Amino acid sequence: MTSGMISVEDSVRSTYSAAALARQESLCCPVSYDPQYLKAIPAEILERDYGCGNPAEFLRPGDTVLDLGSGGGKICFIAAQVVGPAGHVIGVDMNDDMLALARKNQSMVADRIGYSNVEFRKGMIQDLQLDLAETQAYLKDHPIHGLADLNRFEQHQLLQKRQRPLVADESVDAVISNCVLNLVRSEDKPRLFGEIFRVLKVGGRAAISDIVSDEDVPEELQRDPDLWSGCVSGAMREDLFLQAFEQAGFFGIELVKRDAQPWRTVRGIEFRSVTVVARKGKQGPCLERGQAVIYAGPWKQVVDDDGHVLVRGKPMAVCDKTFHIMTHPDGPYARSLFPVPPRVDIPVDEAKPFDCKAAALRHPRQTKGLEYDATMQGGASCTDDGCC
Repeated sequence: MTSGMISVEDSVRSTYSAAALARQESLCCPVSYDPQYLKAIPAEILERDYGCGNPAEFLRPGDTVLDLGSGGGKICFIAAQVVGPAGHVIGVDMNDDMLALARKNQSMVADRIGYSNVEFRKGMIQDLQLDLAETQAYLKDHPIHGLADLNRFEQHQLLQKRQRPLVADESVDAVISNCVLNLVRSEDKPRLFGEIFRVLKVGGRAAISDIVSDEDVPEELQRDPDLWSGCVSGAMREDLFLQAFEQAGFFGIELVKRDAQPWRTVRGIEFRSVTVVARKGKQGPCLERGQAVIYAGPWKQVVDDDGHVLVRGKPMAVCDKTFHIMTHPDGPYARSLFPVPPRVDIPVDEAKPFDCKAAALRHPRQTKGLEYDATMQGGASCTDDGCC
């Protein structure tokens, strides 16, 4: 089984090395990009684009971005223009031919857009600590001839990962990827999602476009190197793809794009492109500060990633952390919720622990205060003539 997996990896490497030199139609999935960003990108890169989505549209000016499996650099060069001169884009790929193609055109794109904010690093996306360029340099100067050499090499890798990781902890605002996660071996995928989570800053987000399947991919198809290289054998089942983000610790996981028509069908199994956006930042203490949220609908009730049950039209008690997550204007929840802050603010250093697992209504008196006894006329007029 191990030799089979090695042949799969070799197939992926050789397929995409060839794809860096000439366009491979079998690797393409139709995608529309904003033409204003394509003008600065050389034709040879556009012709060798093998994506299935456009995760760059979820970036913001000033973002530090990591593109997993950056290939010829197309998404990196689009991202460079979206984030602007105040932003920074890092492309990671393990294929030398793809890296050469991207680096060859790097200065040309910089000249066309008026600034340089892109770099390319060699590494495996499931191990964003290991710098493969440094590893290759070490092995050139210190070839392995025996167990002692192997031990020194392993110690060098551990030291490099700790002191000079390819991508540091909590160092990027956004992780994007375009049809690459399915090329990673199934047993390495949990580590891959963990690495995405590790490198993101608190408050950061992942925007991942990939090919998923509507059924489990049979083992005999998983052993087919050609189908693996063609984004079929390594595709995750759609619901498990979303679940992988949840298990890695993300929240606010959204399926923001799902192609109605499958890109490919093999033995009745449909493979289609999806784009998922997920956020990092729900970790931390739960504090009681008298806050609540009211779910606007249209569903009768919903449950978030932490098990908070929100009932339509009812003030539901939440902790301070959850309140800010749910009401943040750039987050996924705010458009469906009404915030109910306390009338009198409770300082953080005076807040008591809050049990987020105990779903409960927040009585209005808990928000207004037990002693609240005001009587007043109506506030601002509902309309210009003073009528509601």
